Amino acid sequence: MEKLLAVAVAVAVLAIAFAVAELRASDHARRSSEILGRRIGALTSRLADLDEERRAMETVLSSMEEGVVLVSPVGGIRLINAAAERHLGTRPVTLSGLTPLGLQAIVRGAVADGEMHSLELETGVPSRWLRASAIPVGEGSVLLVVRDVTEARRTESIRRDFVANASHELKTPAASIRAAAETLATSALDDPAVVPRFADQLEREAIRLSRIVSDLLDLSRLEGGSDLDEEVALDALLRDEAERFERAAAEGGIRLSIRSEPAGRVRGSSRDLSLLIRNLVDNAIRYTRPGGTVDVSVGPENGLVVLSVEDTGIGIPSRDLPRVFERFYRVDRARSRETGGTGLGLSIVKHVVENHGGTVQVRSELGRGTTFVVRLPVAQPA
Repeated sequence: MEKLLAVAVAVAVLAIAFAVAELRASDHARRSSEILGRRIGALTSRLADLDEERRAMETVLSSMEEGVVLVSPVGGIRLINAAAERHLGTRPVTLSGLTPLGLQAIVRGAVADGEMHSLELETGVPSRWLRASAIPVGEGSVLLVVRDVTEARRTESIRRDFVANASHELKTPAASIRAAAETLATSALDDPAVVPRFADQLEREAIRLSRIVSDLLDLSRLEGGSDLDEEVALDALLRDEAERFERAAAEGGIRLSIRSEPAGRVRGSSRDLSLLIRNLVDNAIRYTRPGGTVDVSVGPENGLVVLSVEDTGIGIPSRDLPRVFERFYRVDRARSRETGGTGLGLSIVKHVVENHGGTVQVRSELGRGTTFVVRLPVAQPA
């Protein structure tokens, strides 16, 4: 009996031990499962963060104007954004496929000496100018940044031309004024007959100089925009200017026709819109020979106010039509100087039209005349 009791106790102890062991194993598994779950959760969160960062990086790269190309140490293209593809005109997958070839050269140069390499090059049809910089970013990789600088180069070229042209245009009448003044100073007493002739020359050149300075000031002001705080009737402005135009046309032996219809009002500046009309009509009269005609009209068209100035003048060569609104552009330089033109009138017209949200078109045939058509939006009711 005692032996049986001892065996029963031993069996019970073993059963308890196994139960405890199973409980411990179960608790360990539970804790391990919890740890694993937390690690999986952390990993999932990190992957989500990385995916969000990737999307953010892609958004930034896709919105950049600069092209970005990341070249790996073995010459593969690891990353290229939309701007780079647009600038290069292709989507290369290796360095050897990167064009223009000058870009390959600066990437290899950056790998070779670990320094930044840059260049500007012309590419494509129509041609564009690209500025590229190859920057080493460690472990043999190179970041290539490409910018389109075509517009910047064009603007700089216009600025240089403007300074050169303005200097030349101001120098010419100034030199004439100086020469006439010196002649008067030395010859007035010995030869009084020359005084009226040189006095007239002084007056003409002074007026010309004053016009150039006035147009330069207007152009500078217009580049900063117009004050759009009035409601202006373009037909009324044309009627106000009509008498002066008629006098100028009569002096040049030109038949002038002016038609104006009520066409609604334009939101803008009466001062600047007067400049617009004056420059277009003066330009037409200046470049029309005696016996020719100039027709000016203002009227409505599909919710717009339309100003048309048509002449039978010397016309504009088709190759020069895209340039007529450039500063100091002249179809006939000799005739422009003879009639007192500054070469700034059409540039002023362009700025006034743009400041008022309108458009200007030009049609011309060499030797047969030119037509300018300006369309401006009608002011909307407040």
